[in-house]
Amino acid sequence: MRSLASAATFALPLLALVLIWAVVVGAFDVDPRLFPGVPAVGRAAAEAIADGTLLGHVAASMWRVVAGTVLALVVAIPMGILMGVSPGISSFFTPIFRFFSVLAGIAWIPIATLWFGYGFGAIVFVIFNAVFFVVTYNTLLGVASIPMQLRHAAASLGAGPWQLVTQVLLPGALPNIVTGIRTGLGFAWRGLIAAEMIATNVGLGYMLFVARDFYRTEVIVFGMIVIGVLWLLIDRLLLVPLERATMERWGMVRAA
Repeated sequence: MRSLASAATFALPLLALVLIWAVVVGAFDVDPRLFPGVPAVGRAAAEAIADGTLLGHVAASMWRVVAGTVLALVVAIPMGILMGVSPGISSFFTPIFRFFSVLAGIAWIPIATLWFGYGFGAIVFVIFNAVFFVVTYNTLLGVASIPMQLRHAAASLGAGPWQLVTQVLLPGALPNIVTGIRTGLGFAWRGLIAAEMIATNVGLGYMLFVARDFYRTEVIVFGMIVIGVLWLLIDRLLLVPLERATMERWGMVRAA
């Protein structure tokens, strides 16, 4: 019952927004070429689902997000741990990371298309940048927050470098890492849509871009809804439970 009540509470503002949308468009007789009504978007949704184009766009976008995120995590987490245990490495790389964290994501699209061409490689590179810097910096913060007494205690009990990383540093930094993943994926999702408008011929961003050329505002709005709903599902069903479970498991951060 609690989960149903929580879902209803979360969905109620979205339903209210749809109701306001329907009332305003109908009351002011808005030109559908500027902004569509709810029925037109519903027909566009039915058409995209029936002919399979929606599934193709969603599958392409999700595959790029997964590939770019996994590659970023494989590099970012070890890098963050290394910076966390070495003050010298941290001092050297921290200004670089702060500089590039501002550029991560969308700003890399033009040069990514020059390096990798138009397609999968360029978009994955953009997603990689969006996730890598955020997760690395959060991993660094997580490792730095672990008291030195715990590290010394583990070493005095015979823990080697590998045991120290896997049994002390990584578990202790995990709440920060998960928070970084959640934040980085938010940046990556926006970067994905922007990159797909330029660097590919399939994906949710591409669907919006093509619909604009034909003044199909109902498809644009439907695509925007799909993008928002997909992110809500990823965030609420995967990232929030993972973040909460990590916080509660290690007790390093108070759960929201």
